[in-house]
Amino acid sequence: MPLLYHRPMSNARLEQFKQMAAEFPDAPMAHFSLGKAYLELRQYAEAAQALETAVRLDPSYAAAMVSLGDAYTGAGQTQQAREVLTRARDTALAQSHASLAEEIDERLSGLD
Repeated sequence: MPLLYHRPMSNARLEQFKQMAAEFPDAPMAHFSLGKAYLELRQYAEAAQALETAVRLDPSYAAAMVSLGDAYTGAGQTQQAREVLTRARDTALAQSHASLAEEIDERLSGLD
């Protein structure tokens, strides 16, 4: 279902995500949320940093790996994007998430 209303990222919301990551430094979801906020703002270096933390904290967090691949792609780091997306696809398949693996394959084919 398409999103009918998409509220743009505000500075206040971004600050909330930063605070959440600071308050819960060992929570992968906090860093994932912060990374997604930075992605929305097209701040790819900051997004990559937050998402790298999420993946380091939970190496099986396929959604964080996919978003990290998006951050690397946005930053023009194609090789890093390819590596993390390949790892994400393998993780998704290992977790029986075939539809996520297909989505990742689409991203990988777009890197060529």
